Amino acid sequence: MFSLPYSKYTAALIGGIVCGGLSFAAQAQTAATEFKLVIQAHQFEPAEIKVPANQRVKLIIQNKDNTPEEFESHSLKREKVVPANGQIVIFIGPLKPGRYEFMGEFNPATAKGAVIAE
Repeated sequence: MFSLPYSKYTAALIGGIVCGGLSFAAQAQTAATEFKLVIQAHQFEPAEIKVPANQRVKLIIQNKDNTPEEFESHSLKREKVVPANGQIVIFIGPLKPGRYEFMGEFNPATAKGAVIAE
């Protein structure tokens, strides 16, 4: 059987491989918690999104309208303007199971939605 001599360099190499693998796993998990909302015709699409409870979630909100909109949610404690034909990123959570409503403050009659944590 072939074996390599063990040294501090071998230990450093093994440690780097393990840390790199853990970092990759963390990045893969982050990508799985990404959700997209689109604002179009002054409405959120989809109007409801289901997210995992007790996890941090990344919301990507894209505005396809020619006017700005403001994503506002008292229950999520978030308020941010989405520029016309632009997008923003908002992090929420970890959330307890439940329903968290949001709206577009500039068009509150039509721009309504909810995050449902399960």
